[in-house]
Amino acid sequence: MDFEKQKRAPVYEALERLRRQRVVPFDVPGHKRGRGNPELVRLLGEQCVGIDVNSMKPLDNLCHPVSVILEAENLAADAFGAAHAFFMVGGTTSAVQSMILSACKAGQKLIVPRNVHKSVINALVLCGAVPVYVNPDVEPRIGIALGMELSQVEQAINENPDAVAVFVNNPTYYGICSDLRAIVKLAHAHGMQVLVDEAHGTHFYFQEKLPVTAMEAGADMAAVSMHKSGGSLTQSSLLLLNHSVNEGYVRQIINLTQTTSASYLLISSLDISRRNLALRGSESFAKVMGIAEYARTEINEIGGYYAYSSELCNGTSCFAFDVTKLSVYTREIGLAGIEVYDLLRDEYDIQIEFGDIGNILAYISIGDRMQDIERLVGALADIKRLYAKDNTGMLSLEYIPPKVVATPQEAFYADKEMLPLSQTAGRICSEFVMCYPPGIPILAPGEIITEDILQYIRYAKEKGCSMQGTEDPEIEHLNVLR
Repeated sequence: MDFEKQKRAPVYEALERLRRQRVVPFDVPGHKRGRGNPELVRLLGEQCVGIDVNSMKPLDNLCHPVSVILEAENLAADAFGAAHAFFMVGGTTSAVQSMILSACKAGQKLIVPRNVHKSVINALVLCGAVPVYVNPDVEPRIGIALGMELSQVEQAINENPDAVAVFVNNPTYYGICSDLRAIVKLAHAHGMQVLVDEAHGTHFYFQEKLPVTAMEAGADMAAVSMHKSGGSLTQSSLLLLNHSVNEGYVRQIINLTQTTSASYLLISSLDISRRNLALRGSESFAKVMGIAEYARTEINEIGGYYAYSSELCNGTSCFAFDVTKLSVYTREIGLAGIEVYDLLRDEYDIQIEFGDIGNILAYISIGDRMQDIERLVGALADIKRLYAKDNTGMLSLEYIPPKVVATPQEAFYADKEMLPLSQTAGRICSEFVMCYPPGIPILAPGEIITEDILQYIRYAKEKGCSMQGTEDPEIEHLNVLR
């Protein structure tokens, strides 16, 4: 990485030049630097609304960059050790889907763990690729899905030698990492690309003590959520390519779905955040690691909670652990993770990232302070004292392996009927059911609905999980194939 070049922020600099010029706008957006929408200015401020501008020659164009955006993307590639980087303004969802649409055509096979974000299966609905699911092992105590075990990937490759790519989550929402180097080596030996969802791994690129990055491991493409741990604005992301991938073709794929009116608020936030991480990331994330470790120690001393870390590593399905993740198992105090999540927000004014049926995740990043950690630890101790109860009868597994009988695209577009949940056991689902976050489908199109899955759905609803994906907003009915 060239540290002198990394001091530049070309898009930010171009926006500052535009601000000084006081150009009269006869283009979109129609609020005209906020003059037409004073309430918006009061909410966001003149500085923000004043740079919500349209693409113009001095500012380049995200669809076909030739100047400041291209320079900013090249700086991002240099910072992340990639051959090329694309700025994405449709979230990491758009980056994930662009990877899959670039690697897979209709009817081609993609080897993929089933505990993927919904954006992956949505991409399969769009392009008609056929998933070959690798069901992850489940950690026996805390019930979470682990990473991709190399032997299972090898088996999937041997049974499906015509697959075109292997997709890997690294890390998972909970911080679990697979043996990425070995998976890449294996896939490449069989002529398959490797696509990596690094939505939760931006910080890996800037702290050498964290697990290996997709680009360093030799993966072909990676989707990186800069807005999660990287500090950019929500919905801004990166798609990274290695030298093995045709960047011009990928740009064409991106432009099939990404907006032609890209927000310069998002683009400039990527530019500025990349500069910040390149210049100060190592120090910043070392601090994050220390804060997270302190929090784990304090939470585990409360008793009843289990804030887990690299002790989960087994050399295979949990090859490494992201120690910045503050994942906490709550079931032993008799509360589902979502119940602790709700109590933290409603009673203590603490908003954490998510709660599921057995765990919570407090996202620790470059903006956190030690006094906030103390407040979280104190609240968790209080919740145990005031709300703990017997855990008899609680569900423990976060992941139920599905039975797949149709491709996502076939099932999603098939003739269907809507039935009450109680009448769907044994039928083929034609839509998604998921708790969000984390956005990993409990059911996806093409999967058999079982009594265990129905029990899980009812339990998650009862505990207060935020659920989505179904046509019925109340999740009382499911669409199934006729």
